[in-house]
Amino acid sequence: MIAGEASGDLHGSNLIKAIKAKDNNAVIQCWGGDLMEAAGGTLVKHYRALAFMGLVEVLMNLRTILSNIKFCKKDIEAFQPDVLICIDYPGFNLRIAEWAKQKGIKVIYFIAPQVWAWKENRVPAMRKNIDRLLCILPFEKAYFKDRWNWDVDYVGHPLMQVLATQKNLPHPIPEIEGQNIIALLPGSRKQEILKKLPIMLSVANAFPNYQFAIAQAPGLDDDWFKQLVPSQNNIHIVKDNTYALLNHSKAALVTSGTATLETALLGVPEIVCYKGNPITLALAKRFVKIKFIALVNLIMNKEVVKELIQEELTTQNLVTALHDLLENPVKQAQIKEDYAALQNALYTGQNAAEVSAEIILKELSN
Repeated sequence: MIAGEASGDLHGSNLIKAIKAKDNNAVIQCWGGDLMEAAGGTLVKHYRALAFMGLVEVLMNLRTILSNIKFCKKDIEAFQPDVLICIDYPGFNLRIAEWAKQKGIKVIYFIAPQVWAWKENRVPAMRKNIDRLLCILPFEKAYFKDRWNWDVDYVGHPLMQVLATQKNLPHPIPEIEGQNIIALLPGSRKQEILKKLPIMLSVANAFPNYQFAIAQAPGLDDDWFKQLVPSQNNIHIVKDNTYALLNHSKAALVTSGTATLETALLGVPEIVCYKGNPITLALAKRFVKIKFIALVNLIMNKEVVKELIQEELTTQNLVTALHDLLENPVKQAQIKEDYAALQNALYTGQNAAEVSAEIILKELSN
């Protein structure tokens, strides 16, 4: 089982639990993180060593990436698995899937690559190399069937089950309980945090009646993270407790990715912040076919949450958008209505990890 980032580690851990609940004799070796290891997987390599995003960043770290791919192939050959389960992370996993298929290993892909957004040219190879594709977004099943004549499985979004257990959590910062909190979610990779966190923090002085709490992602070095945060009375760090932070926040500034969906499903009004390498973004604009970058907006096919991208992500724009989010009752009512519709769109009545585990074990018995 291979996951290359924090969200993949989360969903991979729940998949491991679901598989082991149905087959206690299952032996699972994984590339992932602490959660997958705690769930019963034997961890070979942590996602911290794999997390490179953006074309320029990938090129700068190409030697490390190629070394990881080579080592991964050797690791799989030594383990001789009955099935390879790839979790998202397509730049790496699709390469491994192609190689594994050539070696006669069954390949199941959990959380389909977002080829409907860009790199549709990957689909023919995916069809050839993937035995079962497990999709988590409601429109993906029709996309693969209508456009590519490929029957895939829609298992529901795994966040629905994860977040159902994350209500009414204790306050993450007891000393400021009862005060108004703005959550800052700058991401889990150092390169994205360095670009976005300073801009997020720059709005703190414009909201003296609010406390700003930064979610420190798992696996980040404490000393490195603390040096990015000014010593200021209304700025705090919350480590490994993001859901509790969101539970007690009035609004959130969130970097693009899974966190935008997590924030919305927990009912927190948000602004999506994205700033990447300008060369990477310029190239992406030529190939990406989607109108939005936030999963919330993509699923709903409209701007539910404000997106501030690249040059739009400035202190002034962020202050204006946050004022609107906190003080405009019409805006607040619309977000509440849209979030309810989002919940309905993603609700299947099934547990995505359990459905996926059933498919995987059935595939192994064939």
